[in-house]
Amino acid sequence: MALPVEEWRQNVARRWAALEPALREQLAAASLGEALRVGCGLFGPEVAALRRLCGRVRTDKEPAAARFYREEGNRRFGLCRYSEAARLYSQAAAHEPPRSPEVALCFANRSAALFHLGRFEVCLEDIARAESHGYPDRLLPKVLLRKAECLLRLGRLQDATDTLTAVENKMTVDGIMTSSTHLTLLKKLNQLKTEIHQGSCSEPSRGAHGDIQRESEIWEENGSISGASSSLSLNFNTERGRHLVASQDILPGQNLLKEKAFVCVLCPVEGDSLLLQNSSETVWDTQVTNADLYCHHCLKQLLASVPCCGCSYAKYCSQNCADVAWEQYHRTECPLGALLLMLGVFCHVALRTVLLAGFSEVSRLVEWSHDDSNKDLCNAEAGDKHSSEALDTRAGTKGIPGCNDDGQYQSSYRAVFNLLPHVEKHSPEHKFLCMLSIIAICKKLQETGLEAAVLNRESSIMGSEQKMYGKTSEELSPELMITAEAMLRHVLQLQCNAQAVTVTQELESGDGAVVNKKPVRLATAFFPVLSLLNHSCSPNISVSFSGTVATVRASQPIPSGQEIFHCYGPHHCRMRVAERQQLLSQYFFECRCQACLDELESDVESVSMRNSFCCPNCQASMQGKEMLCCSNEACAFSVSRGRLSRRLLDLQQQMEKALELLRDSKADEAIRMLLKCQMDARNFLSPEHLLMGELEDHLAQIYAALGKWQEAARHLERSIQLVEMHHGPSSVEMGHELFKLAQILFNGLAVSEALSTIQRAEEILSVHCGPQSTQIQELQEMKTCLLELPRSILQRT
Repeated sequence: MALPVEEWRQNVARRWAALEPALREQLAAASLGEALRVGCGLFGPEVAALRRLCGRVRTDKEPAAARFYREEGNRRFGLCRYSEAARLYSQAAAHEPPRSPEVALCFANRSAALFHLGRFEVCLEDIARAESHGYPDRLLPKVLLRKAECLLRLGRLQDATDTLTAVENKMTVDGIMTSSTHLTLLKKLNQLKTEIHQGSCSEPSRGAHGDIQRESEIWEENGSISGASSSLSLNFNTERGRHLVASQDILPGQNLLKEKAFVCVLCPVEGDSLLLQNSSETVWDTQVTNADLYCHHCLKQLLASVPCCGCSYAKYCSQNCADVAWEQYHRTECPLGALLLMLGVFCHVALRTVLLAGFSEVSRLVEWSHDDSNKDLCNAEAGDKHSSEALDTRAGTKGIPGCNDDGQYQSSYRAVFNLLPHVEKHSPEHKFLCMLSIIAICKKLQETGLEAAVLNRESSIMGSEQKMYGKTSEELSPELMITAEAMLRHVLQLQCNAQAVTVTQELESGDGAVVNKKPVRLATAFFPVLSLLNHSCSPNISVSFSGTVATVRASQPIPSGQEIFHCYGPHHCRMRVAERQQLLSQYFFECRCQACLDELESDVESVSMRNSFCCPNCQASMQGKEMLCCSNEACAFSVSRGRLSRRLLDLQQQMEKALELLRDSKADEAIRMLLKCQMDARNFLSPEHLLMGELEDHLAQIYAALGKWQEAARHLERSIQLVEMHHGPSSVEMGHELFKLAQILFNGLAVSEALSTIQRAEEILSVHCGPQSTQIQELQEMKTCLLELPRSILQRT
């Protein structure tokens, strides 16, 4: 949710409409600082609405919620649904007070779930957390026995022996357990010791790809652009703005840029679902969101989260991440949790940006932006960035906005500040919404005593212990006005410069033999160097993410002198030119990339034809806008686009129900439903429609779950044909589909076909994701395993 929740947007829209026309004109023409000064005097009536909305977003620690999640976790644990139980125990821990027996109990319970999942190292970490948070002494032997068994499973016999000795001494002194139970445990211990000495116990846990030699990507870093390859140069002209150009010939797969986000904020949920439907309800949702799955600081996937000490929302992968986040920004954000969630990710990114930069640097750059000569320099870049007709007017990199005095462009706050806010291009209504939202944050900082944390973070103390005081003045302090101006600038910048951090998330399929994945937007970030790339609907690079680090690789040969292009979303393979142009209008330019020009000149909409409806009577293509007519003149069938669109939506819902049946282990019912969907789809969708490929993909997934590998491969190969038609033979989408096919062929022992598919998948994914990606490592493991099969099996296949 980039923008504020719908109710707040509607409230601000009504306020804007009620303003006097002269005041609206004044705000529309005002600079950011002037608009904020006027806006502070208009803010009063919004306070009540804000308080009401914030009251419906839960970020405080609630003992009742902790009990609910713990009990629900116990129920799932009893059903042997250990992954779900672990997540619910994490939710319970987030609501318990720190350093309490209650939170220690949550960690101990979670350690039991992790033990059953075979995650022994993480289980040991949770046991240590339980002990450090005051786990009840009377229950300690049970947890220490679990610790000893983890150590035994990991092959750490001496540590296990020491732990068991401590347990034995404690049980003897306290008299907690009966002698028969004690003897049973000792018998188990001796059995495990014997197994380890005989070498029959499982090997110590290793990293997922510990035996694979990972290739190191050797490259020469650019001396002028931080994180960039020496094969790139930074150019600037008044038409294209700042942009990166190849300074030498570049090969596919070559690493061009590796940049850590200057600031990154996790996207918790899509839409307004974080708000309760009824503020009087007491509802705790067991739905899992990004906020539960990933570290709020480094974006690492969570298995056993460390909760924030002050709120129930923020969760981290380690105590170190929790401590770093608290010191850098979260001790200011923590008391504002509900407000920030309600106002959306863009406002949250803006606040965190100024917190990370520090007031001194923020103040310096805001003052610098008021200088008329610097305004002229920035305005020179604000023209049409996508014309290729202008000559390069730069005179060295020192004059390029965002570069330091030595002409270096670094991933710094200076570079972030110099990203274009396009103040004059945003609608007055949108600027008014952003302005009041930023004022709301700054007013909250001022009235709750957090202003000092923004100006001098060292003077802040923990949110729950802060002295609360209010200020009656409608005005913000001069320092907060400077902070607010920078924040408003950043919110406006984000519309054109926000980078979505995406991950490939595994989908539940009821069987782990074939991993089905989908791309998910995980966070919103500022990447100052990545933001230098202009858009093309046919880009020549591919971007992947590892935590908060973005890696850019060439997806095709790039000759020296050619510009490096990123795709901002609408790709020419997925969408026709008119739809692309409409989506790209949010970036305030009309795309004139080669793909758009070629499509406009040829007047052939192949993408539209592939994803079109077909006539239910004769299967010819349907043509038209609102009313569709069969292209076969002899047929003359017509129908409204809306009717077929509703039929398509119903079909997609039926496909979702089929996948739900698979998750409930009702594979046969799922197959019947998908085959029915397939018959229905053939009646009104073109044979090349992407949804036809999705149906084949889902059927392959179900047959794989049943172990019917040949059937699964047959359906997935049909899906791959459509993916290749839509996305191209060397696209990342093609790589992911080939990866799935390799898994199916591997499990079905179709050795020669599997090896051939593995090679194709490696060639594509190494270009887009690099040789160190998880999928490449898994492909190499499959290849090694297949090549080590007995010769008799290889000959049969």
